[in-house]
Formats: sequence, structure tokens, C-alpha cells
Amino acid sequence: MGFIDTFRQNLADQAPADKYVVWVVLGLAAVGVVAVYSAVTYLAEVRAGTEPVHFLANHLIRVTVALGVMWGVSLIDYRTLARYSQIALLGALVLLVAVKIAGFFSPGTDRWLQIAGVGFQPSELARVALVFYVAILLVKKQEYVKSFSRTILPILVWVVLTVGLIGLDDLSTALVLLGAVGLMSVVGRVSMVQIVGLGALGVMMTFGVLSTSPDRAARMEAYLGMDVFSNTDTEQVMDAKGEQYQSRQARMALAVGGITGVGPGKSVQRDFLPAPYNDFIFAIIAEEYGIVGALALLFGFCVLLFRGYLRIARDAPDPLGLFLAVGFTTLIVTYGFVHAGVACGLLPVTGLPMPFVSYGGTSLLANGIMGGVLLNISRHAG
Repeated sequence: MGFIDTFRQNLADQAPADKYVVWVVLGLAAVGVVAVYSAVTYLAEVRAGTEPVHFLANHLIRVTVALGVMWGVSLIDYRTLARYSQIALLGALVLLVAVKIAGFFSPGTDRWLQIAGVGFQPSELARVALVFYVAILLVKKQEYVKSFSRTILPILVWVVLTVGLIGLDDLSTALVLLGAVGLMSVVGRVSMVQIVGLGALGVMMTFGVLSTSPDRAARMEAYLGMDVFSNTDTEQVMDAKGEQYQSRQARMALAVGGITGVGPGKSVQRDFLPAPYNDFIFAIIAEEYGIVGALALLFGFCVLLFRGYLRIARDAPDPLGLFLAVGFTTLIVTYGFVHAGVACGLLPVTGLPMPFVSYGGTSLLANGIMGGVLLNISRHAG
């Protein structure tokens, strides 16, 4: 039997993946393509001096690659992928260190690496690798899962290294990742006292980063509306054109959109928001399609949450599948809701993209991998 025949036979032997996850992801990606095309109009014509279709073509290519990766990963047994998780995590840690040395700047951060002319975010790859390896450790240590020295300490070493390196440049990603690991630990029967300690680590890391980073401290003060940290300029923080600018413009987009929106491609706030195609894509969707469109988008993430926890994780064939489903579902859904919360002014500005919707490269790839793993687990679900 030739390679093509073998490949076809393997495809035929695969059980069907969770169709609800597939359709939601495709729906999110389709909404993202339309919204990004609208959101990049001002950027393309005024700032970049090019046609919006150029950015649309780039986004379409990246979305296609991400969906292709998701489909490919869904065909690979997640237990096979997990065998290489430690190597992947070690490689991600090397890249996280490298970004501190040779990283180039995007607005407000230096979390990008460029290899052969291609820029990418090591933090996106690191969060996938960490969830994989923590899941492996939880499975291996179930017999003595309550032991601090034999279970929590080894997990903590990898978590502190990964989350700490990510948190130096991207606090929001680090905190969401820490929350996902914490929830995996709860499901893995880790002692609640030790999980609370993990939460305390997150609080201390947050305070430490805010105390040493005036930019991040200013964002928090702008959200709280009060002077908290001594390393910020209060006048700049409270200025409507300063730190509060992005949040105000996003809320204006929601207000202008009303119930049914101003219509596709008619956004006004895209001309004022700094990153309407990425960090504030939800605001543009809410402006153009109103509360109805915004709630429909959030409903998609609710479906992912329901299917990820109550279908894929619950029916996973083994503990590894359970932990991975919980971890990756948490990451995808939390990113989506945090992104929306920022646009609504419920959370401080974070810069997290909306999974499968926002313009991006590495983030789309990481979400494709996580979505593929969820689909593969669903293929093996009982």
C-alpha cells in the first residue's frame, strides 16, 4: 500500500471530531476576517500607505495556516504529542530568554523574536508547551499528588520559570496561563493549600511587575481611577488623551454601536483606536454589529467552554486528555472573555488578542494547535 493509500486509510479510521467546536472556530475565523478587513482600513490607507486588501491577504493566509494546523493536529494522537512536551518547553524557555537579549519592540513590549525575517512571539508557544508538560506531570504524580516535594515543587519550578519569563514583558498572558495551570491542578486533586499558594505567587508577581514598570502601573491606575503607585505620573494617567484614551475610545465604539450596530465597514472608532484590528477587534465588532453581534460572538466562546469542559474533558479517555482539555479550553475561552472585558471597560487594558478573530500570526498558530488537541481528544472520547 502506497503512502497516499495509507494516509487515506488513517483518515478513514479516525473517529469524528466535535462538530460544535469545529463550527464555532470556523465561525470565529470568518467573523475575524470580515472585522479585520474593516478595522485595517485607516491603518492601511493613512499610516501604511497601502491598500487594506494587503492586510486582508496576510490575515487570510495566517488564518488558513492556523486552521490547517488545527486540522493536522486533530489527526495526531495527543498522547504522541505529549511525549515531546518537555523538549518543546525547554525550547520555548530558550526562546523566552533569547527574546530578552535579541527581541525587537512592538508597541509597549519587546516580546518578539525575528528569525529569517519572520517575527513571532515565543510566549505563545511557551503557554502551549507548559500546559502540555504540566498535564504530563499531573498524570505521573497522581499517586502522591498531595506531596509538596514530589509533586508541587517539580511543577512549580517549570511554572515559575515559564510564567516568570513571560510576565516580564506580558503580564496578562502570564496571569491567564497561571490561572489555567491552577485550574488543571484543582482537577488533578492537588492540595487546595498549595493551589492557594500558586495564586499568592500570581499576586506577588503582579505587584512586583506593577511596582517596577511605570507603564503597566499607569494602566492599572487608569482602570482604577486613582493614584496607587509612586512610579507613575498622575496627571498623565488621568488625562483623557493619556492612559485612559484606549479604554475610552473602545467604550465609545460600544455606545455608538447600540443594539444593532452602524453596519459592516462603517466603524468610526477604528480611526482612533491604536490597534483596532488586534487588541480591540471586539470593540469594532460591537460598533458595527451592535450588542446583538457582540453577544453572538461571546456565545461562540460559551459553546467552546461548554463543549471543552462538559463534553471533551468529561468524556476524555484518560487523565491526560482531561487535563489537556481543561487547560486549553481555559486558555482559549479566558482570552476571549478578557479581550471583551477590556473593550467594555470591565478590565484594565491588557493587549490580549481574541482567539481566532484578531489579526495575528503566532497567536493564531497557538490557538490552532490548542484547538487541534481539543478535537483530537474529542475523537477518542467515550
